[in-house]
Amino acid sequence: MTETESVLTSKELAESVLQDNSTDYSNSPDTHQRRRRWRIPKPGMGIWLDLHDRLPLYGKDWTDAWDYRVIPSVIETYFNNLLPALAFAQDMFDRTDNAYGVNEVLLSSAMAGIVFGVMSGQPLCIVGVTGPVSIFNYTVYDIIKPLNTDYFGFMFWVCIWSMIFHFIMAITNLVGLLQYVTTFPCDIFGFFINVVYIQKGIQILILQFNNDNAPDADNNASGFASIVVALLMLIFGLIFKQFTRTPLLNHTIRTFISDYSTALSVLFWSAFTHFGGRLNDIHFEKLPITKSFFPTSQTMRDPTTWLAYHSIPARDVFIALPFGIILTILFYFDHNVSSLMAQRYQYKLTKPSSFHYDFLLLGVTTGIAGVLGIPAPNGLIPQAPLHTESLLVHDVDGSVIKCVEQRFTNTVQGVMMLGTMTRPFLVCLHQIPQAVLSGLFFIMGISGLMGNVIVSRIIWLFTDSTRKNLSDPLNNIRTRSLVIFLCFSLAGFVGEFAITNTIAAIGFPLILLLTVIVCFIFPRIFTKEELEILDPHVAQRFTIKNLLMENLCGHHTKADDSQMGTVDF
Repeated sequence: MTETESVLTSKELAESVLQDNSTDYSNSPDTHQRRRRWRIPKPGMGIWLDLHDRLPLYGKDWTDAWDYRVIPSVIETYFNNLLPALAFAQDMFDRTDNAYGVNEVLLSSAMAGIVFGVMSGQPLCIVGVTGPVSIFNYTVYDIIKPLNTDYFGFMFWVCIWSMIFHFIMAITNLVGLLQYVTTFPCDIFGFFINVVYIQKGIQILILQFNNDNAPDADNNASGFASIVVALLMLIFGLIFKQFTRTPLLNHTIRTFISDYSTALSVLFWSAFTHFGGRLNDIHFEKLPITKSFFPTSQTMRDPTTWLAYHSIPARDVFIALPFGIILTILFYFDHNVSSLMAQRYQYKLTKPSSFHYDFLLLGVTTGIAGVLGIPAPNGLIPQAPLHTESLLVHDVDGSVIKCVEQRFTNTVQGVMMLGTMTRPFLVCLHQIPQAVLSGLFFIMGISGLMGNVIVSRIIWLFTDSTRKNLSDPLNNIRTRSLVIFLCFSLAGFVGEFAITNTIAAIGFPLILLLTVIVCFIFPRIFTKEELEILDPHVAQRFTIKNLLMENLCGHHTKADDSQMGTVDF
């Protein structure tokens, strides 16, 4: 079977789904008997299936990296991962009394990139320090501060408890519940992350007006100049990122400009602040750095070693337990959804996924993070899907031909993160103005919103009926149903955004869980045909096959396997 034959057209997909749904197997004796046998899969079965699928391809995962696409992908992924992580590092630095800084974030991102690049089942998923993790860390700090317990000792036990729950969930095949995650919570979470990036960019610009080391007049000049630099970077960054959609020049040059637009934007606008003239009178705040390869805090931990554990009372060990559960719920959703979004059916992936084993591996990195006193890494949105998109090979018309599935890019960007901790690279990093970091946040946030389903549906709702695309599936949805579904989506976003701006931010994972649970009431509100358009499953059946109960219990045939790549689930 060729790669083209393995992907259904949207019309064929709809017909196959309707045909599958029209057949009633519920009263079949064989089905009833099989369901009884599927009830409890063997412990570790999901991990074994993931390893069974991926180990034979391990050598090919490295040899497939012999492709031009890996070069621009490594560079873009490095910058997309590095600069937002540094902003989160600044947040944690300010709100945890210097407990976390640049080196902690770099070490966490480097460990995650190397471990998941070399050892994971799905190396396309980029893992690092996320906004929700930084919120979790400084919220825990605020909560336990009155307890007068050691923060790093407490976070050690939070990570150890979380590691244990990761192992339990992976071994007991609870990761299989991911098969019930639809696009509804994913789209809300993606919308939330993109808005947070824009918010973060605005917050960075506001800080440029409040530089304690400069007089008020200089603060105003620096602030307004930083706004101009950030907006110019946004405009040119978006234009050149979308350059492949223009008819200018030829396909090769258009692709080259788009591939390196992010890196070139950072370099050019960083250099722009040194062009002289009136710019010499402006003080641009730069990214903060610290001593190479040493912990940031000089008071809360031993600055000579990365072993951060401190003994705490047994009472506090068990107080850390619910925080470990919350962190596990956050990672269960955040990491697995990142992996799902990096494996969308539009990317035409041909290699199997790995959810159970990768979640087990995430538990290992979470435990290591607790030992080292660094933020626990997990799957990144939008960096994970952006990484896959950077590896896509397009034809002249812009259609996807294939994806370069390999381990090189994730591993190398992790090594580059580690290299960034050396003094020469830290000095170079210190030359990047915070205004450029703000511009990068704007580029990532607005690019994500441009491709977000919630935004496109809102635009479609207000589009002139004479200008709407007649082939758009939304034409088959009642306006009332679309409005109600959008209200659910926006309510979920408001819940996620609101809670992260309060002391209750520690409960953010519970809001994520609620957006998944609410999907189960949709069949009572919308028709089956409407849900197939508004709230389909995220990935192909091929991608989630090891999450399905019939496979976890070993009751599937070779014919089932052969069809996995042709049915979109």
